[in-house]
Amino acid sequence: MTSSSYSSVYPLAVCGRETPRVLSIAGSDPSGGAGIQADLKSIAAQGGYGMAAITALTAQNTLGVSAVHVPPVEFLRQQLESISTDIAIDAVKIGMLGDAAVIDEVRSWLESVRPGVVVLDPVMVATSGDRLLRGSAEQALRALLPLADLITPNLPELAMLLGEPEAADWDSALNQGKRLAAECGTTVLVKGGHLAGAECPDALVNTSGLLRQDVIEVAGPRVETKNSHGTGCSLSSALATVQARTGDWEASLREVKPWLLQALLHSDSLDVGQGNGPVHHFHHHQVLRPGQFAAALWKEAAPELEAIYKLSFIDGLQSGDLPEAAFNYYLAQDALYLNGYSRVLARAGALAPTEEEQLFWAKASQQCLEVESELHRNWLSTREASSVTGPVTKSYVDHLLASSATGSYSVVLAAILPCYWLYAEVGQRLHASFVEAGSPAAHPYADWLRTYADEEFAAATRNAINFTDAAAAAASEGERVSMVEAFAQSCRYETAFFDAPRLFA
Repeated sequence: MTSSSYSSVYPLAVCGRETPRVLSIAGSDPSGGAGIQADLKSIAAQGGYGMAAITALTAQNTLGVSAVHVPPVEFLRQQLESISTDIAIDAVKIGMLGDAAVIDEVRSWLESVRPGVVVLDPVMVATSGDRLLRGSAEQALRALLPLADLITPNLPELAMLLGEPEAADWDSALNQGKRLAAECGTTVLVKGGHLAGAECPDALVNTSGLLRQDVIEVAGPRVETKNSHGTGCSLSSALATVQARTGDWEASLREVKPWLLQALLHSDSLDVGQGNGPVHHFHHHQVLRPGQFAAALWKEAAPELEAIYKLSFIDGLQSGDLPEAAFNYYLAQDALYLNGYSRVLARAGALAPTEEEQLFWAKASQQCLEVESELHRNWLSTREASSVTGPVTKSYVDHLLASSATGSYSVVLAAILPCYWLYAEVGQRLHASFVEAGSPAAHPYADWLRTYADEEFAAATRNAINFTDAAAAAASEGERVSMVEAFAQSCRYETAFFDAPRLFA
């Protein structure tokens, strides 16, 4: 029994095929966004080994297709035979085929080799509107459909395959998908990408005959971007690769769809071409440049920082008009907060990968307790202030403790950072205003404002930023997502903490 026949009997997910061998049979896009080039990127992004048999050569870029050349079909036959006589093929993705002779050749090869997974993307019209399949070949393409395990047309192609007008809404698209699945006796992926609206659903339509059909919808948001070149190619080849591992179309779609969503969201960063640019296939493997993640975090912090500057507490602290009761409440809560914060800093030191970082966080933890004792308690010992932990303080400390208990080192640092970064930024602004006003000795909070000029704290803040940025570079994509969430939540708590005296003092 050959490898290919074995895999057609036992799904590759059962066989444990960790690196599926995936063949793309499609046209070439010299601009790299679609066709063979997009397929190979998608296959690699999903952990597969990509191979390619080229059916057509195109002259195209992000602005459109200017020419198509279909090589002699005999050469395609030689490509396919060379690959399949040497390499066991776990999955095949079929894209642009060009003309009827090419389609017939691919059909003959499929009937002979019959790989375990066949995904057919009936490439007929490019996103730019350029036609990629000769009209005389449409009937031959329809005859090829039953040999596929999954068909992935866009809505214009779905309508062309049925000889009907293009669907104008999701229900009509689903109905067309059901009819095509029934005609072909195979699974159809109905894609909502060409419809209007904020949502972009996809649906797998399976058929067990005309009397029974199953529809599995997978919801998703629409990404507003001009960069969708090669989206269909990328999706179909990614599905072929993942299906070779899972053996389950629903599981494959639920794995691939979020990847494609992020590929669209990150497409602008590629800056390729003047027209409809490509998606970012390797967004999840992107190597961060030093400072890049920190810059992204700063964008997250900016709205909260602006909100802090508009708070009555900050205005009163800057002018000296803040009621003493509000300031006392703030200091009392800050003392309680620093006690919990010191434990999280100690946890960061325990998780730190280098001696330099271990020492930094351990020292920071110690300084938190020293500040709590020296500054806060000295001030509060002669003034009235509640020692009961307020709701904002409790929530903030609980968030930090949860991050330190369940998160990785990188997540803990992201949760810690706003207390350094936002506090330093607000402090520098307050101190600068105090100095510009002549550092009035009568200012009731002069001693407090002077502490913001501490260069040692500014240097510690820079170290905290750099350590967090470096941790992000070493983290996985999932960890970086969690880092942003933890950082953003801490930023919101910073705003709430400064506003708490107005509500609870």
